Amino acid sequence: MTEATGKVAAPVVRSIGAAGRYRGLLILGLAAAVGVVAGLVVTAMSWVTQHLHAVLFGLADGGRLSAQAALANPLMALVPALGGALMALSVILTRRFRTRPPVDPIEANAVHGGRMSIRESLLLAGQAMISSGFGASVGLEAGYTQLASSIGSRLAALSGLRRNEIRTLVGCGAAGAIAAAFGAPLTGAFYAFELIIGVYSIALLAPIMVAAVTASLVAPLLGAVQTSIHMGTIPQLGAGDTLPFLALGLLGGGAAIGVMQLVVLVERGFGWTRMPVMLRPVLGGLLVGGIALVTPEALSSGHGALDLEIVSNTALLALVGLFVLKTLAAAISLGSGFRGGLFFAALFLGALMGKAVALTLAALSLPVQIDPTLAALVGMASMAVGVVGGPLTMTFLVLEVTGDLAISVAVLAAAIAASVLVRETFGFSFSTWRLHLRGETIRSAHDVGRLRNLTVGSMMRRDVKTVRSGITIEAFRAAYPLGSTERVVVVDETGAYVGIVLVADAYARRVGAPDAAEQAIDALLRFTDCVLMPWQSAEKAATLFEQWHSEELAVVHADADRRVLGLLTEAHLLRRYAEELEKSRRDLTGEA
Repeated sequence: MTEATGKVAAPVVRSIGAAGRYRGLLILGLAAAVGVVAGLVVTAMSWVTQHLHAVLFGLADGGRLSAQAALANPLMALVPALGGALMALSVILTRRFRTRPPVDPIEANAVHGGRMSIRESLLLAGQAMISSGFGASVGLEAGYTQLASSIGSRLAALSGLRRNEIRTLVGCGAAGAIAAAFGAPLTGAFYAFELIIGVYSIALLAPIMVAAVTASLVAPLLGAVQTSIHMGTIPQLGAGDTLPFLALGLLGGGAAIGVMQLVVLVERGFGWTRMPVMLRPVLGGLLVGGIALVTPEALSSGHGALDLEIVSNTALLALVGLFVLKTLAAAISLGSGFRGGLFFAALFLGALMGKAVALTLAALSLPVQIDPTLAALVGMASMAVGVVGGPLTMTFLVLEVTGDLAISVAVLAAAIAASVLVRETFGFSFSTWRLHLRGETIRSAHDVGRLRNLTVGSMMRRDVKTVRSGITIEAFRAAYPLGSTERVVVVDETGAYVGIVLVADAYARRVGAPDAAEQAIDALLRFTDCVLMPWQSAEKAATLFEQWHSEELAVVHADADRRVLGLLTEAHLLRRYAEELEKSRRDLTGEA
């Protein structure tokens, strides 16, 4: 959608939305439009990336880069380094045009009320295509969801929708992108519920499913190659088979934590080298190219390699070696500055891990045995849950791409085990862990932005009654008769905060005492060191009220510049906080 088209269409859409009885239909129509856009985004990005693979690595029509037995020419190992050079160029251009780091859908919905920038998202999508197209071990799913969600956010903003509706359309974009990429509408829908919006509700079901189904239909019509997994016959499972899969789920969760920590460790390692940021992707590309000389299965997202390894008879040591090399390639790619995600890498690594566990049990002739193909599928779900989050999302993904409902109990049990382990021991998915490293405290897409925007500065009362420090109690009484106000702020000659005087204290003080100093209002000062700053959150202010046992505090400009800006009462703070919590609850449940 162009800016001009959006400006023309926006008044029409707003007028439809203004009629409350049609607002639900408007949301569904926009969700369908976002689904179409998501299908276009996935088709275009996957086509560009596949075309780059064909040109740069000499693939035949329909060939997958990670399914190659070896590079056609050893010099092709330099291709990832060339991609690193292009990434470095994009970093330089980003700095030149002062483009901030893109806000991803999770952060947008949690902190910014769903607001995203299309320009920033186009930059990330372009970098993701360069990274994956030149062989870096990253997936395109982050680029898909970023661009589709940002377009959903823009459509919602142009349509004059409310905060919770903007967040919903951001979720529609992500749902459509995942559904289009895998041909799995239920997976896309629960990806939006669990990861992007942070909650499932009946009110959200219709628009999210409309976007997911629309995208999953549009993408194949446009020629997008969707991920599918071909496997043999799955053996019947009994109730006693659940326990080994719970153990496999825990193992997958632990491996996911290790991979996430390794990415951060590699990133810090590049930092310790003091190498310029622009050169790090080039070095990372050289290292990934060296791994590709051993096995091209470590390159790019790994779609071809996953399809190959699910049904292959690869030996145990080869599986372990490939797991190590793919893990290193993914960590080096992300740690050195390539853009993309670990979504599909986690699926691939989980499949390798699960199959390796099954082969290990068979080699040791233990009483407990697991079918290797089934173990690969369960491992795939469990490790992906640990990295990406969303146990139902990954369970539906395995079920939809395999088309086998018989494995649902095993997959769900492992996914839940992995999710509990990661949540209790690590606390973050990969996306929220990266935000945590940047200083954010969010753990999910629940909307905390509304409460964050509730600052002291937005709630304070600006009509502050003041007196000059040093005046007598008698003069203070003349200026503020009993009953005129409860508190008065005392300032010095520069207007800086000195303290607060209770009017009741001034009238309770006996005037005419022999000691002249007692007749100065300064003797009645309270809370001389207790002030609020306008940028402080409501939560922080509530803590300070409780700590200082005050019902009202002055708000000053800063610690160094104590100019009085206003007053805030504890009662008003708590009332506004409760109102915002209620609004957040209504947004989550979809209530009007």
